[in-house]
Amino acid sequence: MQRTLLVVVAAAFVTVGPTRANDLSSPSSHVRKYYIAADEVIWDYAPAGRNVIAGRPFAGVETMFTSRAATSIGTRYKKALYREYTDSSFSHLKPRPSEDAYLGFLGPVIRAEVGDTIRVVFRNNGTHAYSMHPHGVLYDKSSEGAGYEDSTTSPHKMGVPPGATQTYVWVAAERAGPGAMEGSTAFWMYHSHVDEAGDVNAGLVGPLIVTARGHALPDGRPNDVDRELIVAFAETDENLSPYIDDNIRQFALEPDKVRKAVGPTFIDPFGITNLKESINGFLYGNGPMPTMRVGEHVRWYVMSTTNFELHAPHWHGNIVTAQHMKTDVLTLGTMGMIVADMDVDNPGTWLFHCHIEPHLTAGMQMRFLVEPAVVAMGKAKR
Repeated sequence: MQRTLLVVVAAAFVTVGPTRANDLSSPSSHVRKYYIAADEVIWDYAPAGRNVIAGRPFAGVETMFTSRAATSIGTRYKKALYREYTDSSFSHLKPRPSEDAYLGFLGPVIRAEVGDTIRVVFRNNGTHAYSMHPHGVLYDKSSEGAGYEDSTTSPHKMGVPPGATQTYVWVAAERAGPGAMEGSTAFWMYHSHVDEAGDVNAGLVGPLIVTARGHALPDGRPNDVDRELIVAFAETDENLSPYIDDNIRQFALEPDKVRKAVGPTFIDPFGITNLKESINGFLYGNGPMPTMRVGEHVRWYVMSTTNFELHAPHWHGNIVTAQHMKTDVLTLGTMGMIVADMDVDNPGTWLFHCHIEPHLTAGMQMRFLVEPAVVAMGKAKR
């Protein structure tokens, strides 16, 4: 059975895209290389220190999730995040463009056109074993990034140790691209899968976008979209992070008095203070505000993470087409990945938030700015 499976996977690799230097038979297919590390950083969920959506200091229940006190951590946490580097030396971070600063704690956007091979050189700069596990794309066991009993062995199967490096090879097969009734892109994600609950709550998750064959610009972006926005409705349970003890010691004002959550964290007095209902790692609109313009075709990629999550993302002011219908509210489950297209027609500063009350109250809110169309020679231009 195992031998048969390996033959099928190998045949699929040859069929759908190049895996060797001499297999670049299609001019549109090539290898896209990424250098990504798991880095330990201090992340601030509310760098402005106030409720930006309401335009005032934190008040009432908001302080439960934002105040640093004797037995609460506040908004700053040690985390492990995926970050992109310029080359295999991992000595220089690849700058994230200012217009993408809203991505917050999400890992770098990995892109491919159908038929391409994705080669990720992964360096673990953390103090725990981590990995990279992709959704959607084709891979063999050595590039799965998840360890469990499956009668196979491969280097770093149970995770890449601290200080070590692993190269993952993933193929953007036809199955990873958009279906016949979809647009020009398909939306996936990647995340660490050593201790999935701990790893994802530590922050190790990022987006993966596959563009249909023949519809990609040189950098992999779709050629029929003016702007892409990736938004994670991320319920992050810092109680499950491998850094919870570090965070208690570093940020609680009286760490010896802290009693960690036992059982469900959302009903524990200390545990609930570490449950962060964020958008891209920001609470109460504390992240940079993405912008667009009337007349543009904007593609939103909306995702969630690995906890017991159900979200209702709601756009104010403009509507989207998603899952073959026009709407302004989505239903997003755990590890959900949805593509929503917006033909921008209404200028203003608009709210985008989760409509589930506990999430809204806890800060799962952001804003986006729609600027008027540019007018030139009496005509509106994009």
